[in-house]
Amino acid sequence: MVPWLGGALWGGAALVVAVGLAFGRRQNRAPALGGAISRAKQLWLIWAVYAWFVLAPLFALTPGLSSATQATLLVFAVSMWLRGGVELVMLYVTRNWRPPMGMAHDVFTAALLAVGLGFILRQPPAPMVAAEAWGRSLVVVLLVSMALETGYAMAFHRAVEGRTTGDDGVWFATADEPRFRRVNRVTAWANVPLYAYVLALLLWTAVAP
Repeated sequence: MVPWLGGALWGGAALVVAVGLAFGRRQNRAPALGGAISRAKQLWLIWAVYAWFVLAPLFALTPGLSSATQATLLVFAVSMWLRGGVELVMLYVTRNWRPPMGMAHDVFTAALLAVGLGFILRQPPAPMVAAEAWGRSLVVVLLVSMALETGYAMAFHRAVEGRTTGDDGVWFATADEPRFRRVNRVTAWANVPLYAYVLALLLWTAVAP
């Protein structure tokens, strides 16, 4: 593991967690665009921002990755960074973002990951260094996260009846509203293995030669 890369992964995690916690406090302290956010959704947002925008592109630079694994992670990262820029503008400027837009992008990105995984699995499995094993597992976890995000968006879109646009649009599931109870519960349980995986990967980067 290149020393600066491990530091960047850990530093990026610390930064995303700090910003994510501050964002959640701001959303819940006073009326804000998008409304309040539950703890489960706040933790999911932190995980997603880190895994999609920081971990994927940085880990693609890890020595020992196959070209297919590296390309898959980089293509995923480009797709998410493009989506992030567009979504921020549509949320905070034009205020016309709707969950089906994100769902369509989730399906598209999942397809990119699936194609990439197909190329990865066509490569000889041995000898496989630890970095490649972690890279392959990360592709799978990212694919799972696309499925989760699609399901969350569908449930949220139904719960708010599409009212996500304009100055009073709802963007987040709150903690105390019955209509969000099930999606919050599912999100909370799903967060556990996702955080455990990222922590395990980061611990590996700390001890990898």
